[in-house]
Amino acid sequence: MTQTPAQRRALTWALVFAFWTLIGLSFASQFYLASAKAGVLVTWWQAMLWALGDWYVFALLSLPVIHLARRFRLEGAAWRQHALLHAVAGVLFSLAYMVLRAWVGQWQGGPDGRPVTFAEAFQPLLVKTWHFNLLIYWVIVCVSHAFDYYRRYQERKLRAAELERRLTESRLQALQMQLNPHFLFNTLHSISALMHQDVEAADRMMAQLSDLLRRTLDSTSSQTQPLREELAFLERYLAIEQTRFGERLSVGVEVPPDLLDAQVPTLILQPLVENAIRHGIERSARPGRIELRATRCEGGLMLEVADNGPGLNGAGREGIGLSNTRARLRQLYGERGELKLADRPEGGVLVKVWLTHQTSG
Repeated sequence: MTQTPAQRRALTWALVFAFWTLIGLSFASQFYLASAKAGVLVTWWQAMLWALGDWYVFALLSLPVIHLARRFRLEGAAWRQHALLHAVAGVLFSLAYMVLRAWVGQWQGGPDGRPVTFAEAFQPLLVKTWHFNLLIYWVIVCVSHAFDYYRRYQERKLRAAELERRLTESRLQALQMQLNPHFLFNTLHSISALMHQDVEAADRMMAQLSDLLRRTLDSTSSQTQPLREELAFLERYLAIEQTRFGERLSVGVEVPPDLLDAQVPTLILQPLVENAIRHGIERSARPGRIELRATRCEGGLMLEVADNGPGLNGAGREGIGLSNTRARLRQLYGERGELKLADRPEGGVLVKVWLTHQTSG
């Protein structure tokens, strides 16, 4: 549950109070045991009141010290002037402590319960605590600096992470914007070629393309989507290609039901299938087949797109679609995302994509 600023402030003050209380109780225990060993009769209640009286005064005076430490930091060009200011402030801090502690001591009374005057309470403090008070002042300044350094380090770390996230999102959006015109150009080229062969089929492809583009605009708002939605988009794309190729193109899909909710990069399958059609099916006179599979692989997900075309023939066939997909995987998954092409033993090319397996929701 997210805390409100007021709740965070209340928690901070509670922790500060608990910190000074623990120090006071620690010194109370030491005072009580030392008194008992020396044969001086001091009750635990008296030891606790005197020790907490000491450290609660330090706690009160630490507030202006922290303010000074944050405003006049011991860094930069003015650190010498700030150090001198803190030296003067340390002397005033020590005097203020002795005055306040003497008032508290006057209210508490002597060890035997008799009333004491302000002078009687102040005199032993001047002898016993002067240098200790200076030490406490500089400890508070150093601790304040340490917390500020840590806070600024965390802020810089968060800003760097936010900048990295925005940079990654910008790169992914640029890659996705590059993919969409590439896909549209290739599809329009296919429709243009079909216009000279079958006008009705070309008209159907235009209608299918319109539906596909509407779905593309809806899906590109997110960098990932469930595999079932990716398959639904791919089905519409294949409907366009099957209108063009007719019986020359057949498609097989093997996806276990438990993987349909796995998150995959948006438009990850379409460029793989398009690559298989352009370089595999188009270049072969025999009937072509595209096979798509999704399987679990070492805690992740593996997508496979295979064709029965002529194969790589010793040369790569990585165009805009595959290079774009490879770059998107690198941005989204780093070393956990990988794309590989290889010849199939039975002929054709197999494209494998490994990526982290995540479920939606």
